[in-house]
Amino acid sequence: MADQNGSSLELSFLQYQFTKETTNLLTTIISSVVLSISLLFISLNLVMFLAIRSKPSFHETSRYILFGQMLLSDSIHLGFATFLYLCNLIKLSLMKVLCSMIVLVSSTTFRISPLTLAVMCLERYVAICFPLRHTDIATPGRTNVAIAVVWFLGSVNSVIDVIFLAATDGEFLTKNIYCTHESLFLAKWQFDVFQGFNGFFFVAVGIIIIGTYTGIMIAARSIKAKKASRTVLLHLVQLGLCLTSFLYSSIERALSTVTLASFKFPRYLNFLFLLLLPRCLSPLIYGLRDEGVRPLFLSYLRCGHWRIKPAKH
Repeated sequence: MADQNGSSLELSFLQYQFTKETTNLLTTIISSVVLSISLLFISLNLVMFLAIRSKPSFHETSRYILFGQMLLSDSIHLGFATFLYLCNLIKLSLMKVLCSMIVLVSSTTFRISPLTLAVMCLERYVAICFPLRHTDIATPGRTNVAIAVVWFLGSVNSVIDVIFLAATDGEFLTKNIYCTHESLFLAKWQFDVFQGFNGFFFVAVGIIIIGTYTGIMIAARSIKAKKASRTVLLHLVQLGLCLTSFLYSSIERALSTVTLASFKFPRYLNFLFLLLLPRCLSPLIYGLRDEGVRPLFLSYLRCGHWRIKPAKH
């Protein structure tokens, strides 16, 4: 692996990832906390998603179609990321073909959130700057097409990696490996392309969000425009949270250059604060801020014991 990738850091990183660790009380407690938080927020995201799907009018509103898409993709990403974390924790190896499919879904949904944020900002921009054309432009059909494009853009790099792996690795269908994204890189260019795709997406989305925010602020000074500008500004904060997730692998690779004793404990904190919490808090904050979603979410969360009348739109 080190020869193919041309990087001693890659070998060091993989060795540290899969070194047998002595399980102690502190490790068990930290791991239990991380897994519990992950399952909690996945459940909250899914409850919010079901709440949105329960209101028929939301099915015809681009804003809520996109938000539901973000909730679903984040839940999928958290689920697969937690599964891979658990496999790594207990040193469970998987067949390479199965690992590649899991990494494909995880990597794709990792990129879905920032791309969806960009589309949501464009939808708000059209709603404020071109209100008379909003219903014609932001139709449910066009929104679904935009979602399909987002999924295509988010998956193209990972699909290429899987096809390359299947075509060049003779043990693709038979070999068991410890499953991480790095373990599937056969060549250094794959890692470079992976980093390049992530960097391009985040820069492009950042430009779109800043541009739409500026456009909304210039276009009007009405209360509705100010509210929309705050929504777009919140999307910029959400992008910042997504960006912290992007830093996760880079920081873990940097940690692999130190001793194993210094590598183990920060990995739990790295996973919790840079990968897990940002993806959990971003949609939850956005949903609780929305006057249409919040009552439905609280009602579902309370299992309907206290009925809350949803806000009308």
